Amino acid sequence: MPRALSPRILLTGKNGQVGWELHQTLTPLGEVVALDRQQLDLADPDQIRKRVREIKPDLIVNAAAYTAVDRAEAEPGLAMAVNGIAPGILAEEAKRIGAAIVHYSTDYVFDGTKATPYTEEDAPNPLNVYGRTKLAGEQAIRDVGVPHLILRTSWVYGMRGKNFLLTILRLAREREELKIVDDQTGAPTWSRAVAEATARILSAGPLSLAAAGIYHLTAAGSTTWYGFARAILTLDPDQSEQVCKHVRPIPTAEYPTPAARPAFSVLSNAKLKAFFGLTLPDWEQSLKSALVRDQVKSGANP
Repeated sequence: MPRALSPRILLTGKNGQVGWELHQTLTPLGEVVALDRQQLDLADPDQIRKRVREIKPDLIVNAAAYTAVDRAEAEPGLAMAVNGIAPGILAEEAKRIGAAIVHYSTDYVFDGTKATPYTEEDAPNPLNVYGRTKLAGEQAIRDVGVPHLILRTSWVYGMRGKNFLLTILRLAREREELKIVDDQTGAPTWSRAVAEATARILSAGPLSLAAAGIYHLTAAGSTTWYGFARAILTLDPDQSEQVCKHVRPIPTAEYPTPAARPAFSVLSNAKLKAFFGLTLPDWEQSLKSALVRDQVKSGANP
């Protein structure tokens, strides 16, 4: 069948950090129909159903999400609509037409009380609204029984949009001292690495129920936000533009936020390697690649 040789892929969130990269990596795999928030509002169930039925994809890749972790505490309904309810509707529509779905989730489904990397078998216990809504989205997809991949990633950054990397690059050009939390540990993960890994998985062939499930997909290694910030400033290709003279580590207690964060949210990628033979580079290696390859000025939002 022609469609099997060149599948139609519906990509949501095409202007997001991961979505923008996916648009590039998925294009060689088939006909990509990429939609942004204006073209597909995931808070509108009727619009979701209408778009999927119009496009009739073989595969849905849902890279759209409500990602404002702190704002979600004040907008739990909207966060749940986008992160929790919409993925289930996409899964239902995928099942109705015989399609599969790829969806992205987060390390924030865990509470951070574990001392070793979390596996896919560990029980989630999110500390904040964002984590709870993302967990609800995972469960909604699984309940439908459609061929699916749920890829949990963490501390995603890239050279576009809003993220920790671009914030640090900007602040380093505005302030002489930065105070960065040093008691939260995770794995900073480059959005391009997530997209490239996704494409490698999908290039092996159509998703089946046998391969369906949750997989952790993060950079190797781990660090704290403070360690991440220090690495960003050290690897910044435009260091001469920095005015920052000192980066001071602080405890979470000195930087209160509306949403609680897990103290430790490193994810084990052993299952991903076992099933798909995939291992992402170390976080610092990826950070260097992101900064050197893109050479985007601080705070830029292409």
